[in-house]
Amino acid sequence: MVAAAIALPGIRHRRLVVLATLFAALVIAIVLSITIGAKAIPLADAWHALTAPAGTESDIIIRSLRLPRTALGILAGVALGVAGALMQGHTRNPLADPGLLGVTQGAAFAMVTSIVVLGASSLLGYIWFGLAGALVASAGVFALGMAGGRGGPTPVTLALAGTAVSAFLYALTSAVVLLDEQAMDVFRFWQSGSIAARGSDVVWQVLPFIAAGLVLAMINAPGLNALALGEDVARSLGQNIALTRAVGVASVTLLSGAAVAACGSLAFVGLIVPHLARRLSGPDHRWLLPYSALVGAALLLVGDVIGRVVAPPGELEVGVVLALLGAPFFVALVRRRKPVRL
Repeated sequence: MVAAAIALPGIRHRRLVVLATLFAALVIAIVLSITIGAKAIPLADAWHALTAPAGTESDIIIRSLRLPRTALGILAGVALGVAGALMQGHTRNPLADPGLLGVTQGAAFAMVTSIVVLGASSLLGYIWFGLAGALVASAGVFALGMAGGRGGPTPVTLALAGTAVSAFLYALTSAVVLLDEQAMDVFRFWQSGSIAARGSDVVWQVLPFIAAGLVLAMINAPGLNALALGEDVARSLGQNIALTRAVGVASVTLLSGAAVAACGSLAFVGLIVPHLARRLSGPDHRWLLPYSALVGAALLLVGDVIGRVVAPPGELEVGVVLALLGAPFFVALVRRRKPVRL
């Protein structure tokens, strides 16, 4: 017992060191995101644009384009990383991501419908429809997962309901975009996943939803740790299973719904980030969630920077870059070691 008591401060210290290292990596990614692009901006000029802008070309690029882009990338990476960790924990499925709740397809269907039916033509015009569609779809998945069961939805019923709802909404979305050229163009760009061409107004619109989702996620962490021991053990520890599931689904919905509505489909972040973070933090969700937030934000920003420089003078969307880099990396990760049991 004495050895265990001595080991606990050591484990906590190691986790804090890793957390600080991940934060430093995120800072480096932020610097790269602000300074690298079609026009390379020296670090000194970037600092001047942030602290004492004088209206130069570099100042305008930094403050009007790259700063909102970087901020949105951080928010989306944090949101999808945490949502992925929650989703994999609640479903006990190492291949689960936030899209399993129907969030991505719900947002897509609502957005293309708003374009066709209501004539929405700008991001600010249809982002709210996308968020609403994500919320409604995930609520429908949760309701279907509870149907006929006791004590709330199980990991299996959530996965089955999410798969069914996603397939149904994808079919509806495909039918709508085939009938409208404008909706097809918007959907094609949105489906690729991007944080470019988003202003600071988009950042402020999604920030409250992501902040609320993060609060719910941290509240959900102790209950999710108990659920990892099995539902019977969790009940014996006094956990309300249905409430824990509901809080988790609400958090995933707010986080991934806001990120997907603003940036499009970036599902690979929610899939691979929790695996990377779990290898650093272990299974404790009180540490896994902050780790996932930092890893997700850094990964998305680095992917966006790579997309800016690999195809000059144009850019590759960050969703494309993440898929190209993430898919083989994830395969290698699974082949090198056995997947972590959830």
